[in-house]
Amino acid sequence: MIDIPVIDTHMHLWDLGRLDYPWLADSPKINRPHLPADYREATAGLPIEAMIFVQCEAVVSQYEREVAWVTEQAAAEPRIRGIVAWAPLEKGEGAREDLEALSRYPLVRGIRRIIQFEEDAGFCLRPGFVRGVRLLSEFDFRFDLCIKGDAQFGNTIELVRRCPDVRFILDHIGKPFIKEGIMEPWAGYIRELASLPNTACKISGLVTEADTDNWKSADLRPYLDHVLESFGPDRVAFGGDWPVVTLASSYRRWMETLWDAVADRTPEERWKLFHDNAARFYRVE
Repeated sequence: MIDIPVIDTHMHLWDLGRLDYPWLADSPKINRPHLPADYREATAGLPIEAMIFVQCEAVVSQYEREVAWVTEQAAAEPRIRGIVAWAPLEKGEGAREDLEALSRYPLVRGIRRIIQFEEDAGFCLRPGFVRGVRLLSEFDFRFDLCIKGDAQFGNTIELVRRCPDVRFILDHIGKPFIKEGIMEPWAGYIRELASLPNTACKISGLVTEADTDNWKSADLRPYLDHVLESFGPDRVAFGGDWPVVTLASSYRRWMETLWDAVADRTPEERWKLFHDNAARFYRVE
């Protein structure tokens, strides 16, 4: 039984009547509204103390409207204690105005400008993007890294090196090829990223990178163990990735799988993974 109050560092909400999410057309299983009441149903009986909302790739023009809408949801669901918003960081210094506008929303804790979908593997090293990321430290915003593929991983590590004053967290452990059972070069990149002191890693998204219909705990363990050892107990945090997780698992099954996988860790390490590290990283008061 999970006996720790949990902070979920990665949850999504969307209302198709309020905002537009074109990517959902390719994901019919989750192409419907997902609201706080649905999250409560999915996590019933689990000790979720707080949640961090992460932007959901609404059309670019609606990014601030997304933050405003989630702020409204938090008024009715006070466990929403932080927002990771989208922002046009590629504008470089020109993104300052956008970040200032987002800083007026008290729940905004960070930015996710997804790198994964960029065809240019060097996108994240363009001077304008690097400058935009560096601005985040002025607002005490964190940066969620969402990437896929070897070339993006290598360039992302260089981005982190160029922005030493920004705190980064890697979403979904970098999306390794779990279904195929491939460890390298992902494992080497993880070690390299973890060697940089301004980094952390979300333990999330593993089941959707595995065989979504037939995964088992043993398939995840080599990847999970490598991340835990590379980042250590102070720089890892649980993420539910709801509702995307439902493409491969119930929320409960994913959380209990992780809980069982760390059963041999000390109580202090489990508290850090499921609660304390998230509270510190996202400034959950």
